[in-house]
Amino acid sequence: MVYMQNLYLFFIASLLLNLTPGNDMIYVASRSMSQGSKSGIVSALGVFIGCFVHIIAAVFGLSIIIMKSVFLFQMIKFIGAGYLIYLGIKAIISKSNLSPQIEHLPSLSKWKLLKQGIITNVLNPKVALFFLSFLPQFIHVETPLYKLQLFSLGLWFDVQGTLILIIVALLIGRTRNFIKNNQKFWKVQEKVTGIILIGLGIKVALSSSK
Repeated sequence: MVYMQNLYLFFIASLLLNLTPGNDMIYVASRSMSQGSKSGIVSALGVFIGCFVHIIAAVFGLSIIIMKSVFLFQMIKFIGAGYLIYLGIKAIISKSNLSPQIEHLPSLSKWKLLKQGIITNVLNPKVALFFLSFLPQFIHVETPLYKLQLFSLGLWFDVQGTLILIIVALLIGRTRNFIKNNQKFWKVQEKVTGIILIGLGIKVALSSSK
């Protein structure tokens, strides 16, 4: 079973990670600013489809690791906690990537937007690394249903992230001038998210050591 404490941590961590501007959010934001909200939503759906590749790869990859070595799986959990801390530090020290210049991207058809969203996510190695390091923090290998746990958590992360991307598409598509003139908002959001991610990374590291 997935304990309630683990679910609580997972929901918070996944929400923060999905709110942190990355390649997927930048892609959706850029398309929303250049072509409007509908194009941003189509792009978000492409990201949603592409993420399934990483979910399936993580489920099978981690399942093989679990069957071969529980110790190695525990090591991955510690590495994953460190990865959360790394993402937090990176969010604090990095500059906002949402440049006003993205408004001038060339227009694409809905099919090309969907396909580009899929490719953007599938070919992003950071997503694969994230799933391999993040999901193990919240499952228990003692149950034979660990594969279902991995898939369920991965699916939730994907659905949650897609909903956030759709909201971003709707907001940016209708508030383009605000986004262009308020880059400071994104910078502050990244810093706050980074601090919380560091705290979560430390917490899951301490939980993994018990």
